[in-house]
Amino acid sequence: MISSDLIESSEKELQEKIDQLSKELFELRMQKSIGQLGQSHMLKQVKKEIARVKTLINRRKKEEVAS
Repeated sequence: MISSDLIESSEKELQEKIDQLSKELFELRMQKSIGQLGQSHMLKQVKKEIARVKTLINRRKKEEVAS
């Protein structure tokens, strides 16, 4: 479920959130590759959060086209 703080965010804020999460995902993947990642579940959580934000952006774009 998409949180209310994401719904209230602007397009620019959502894009910044995606950038931040992408960097975090990259860092987690690097930690995993060298064997330092202790919390492997974080990879899945970050991927899902990126998907939520992208879904929200796409919904907004579809609503703009429809109206």
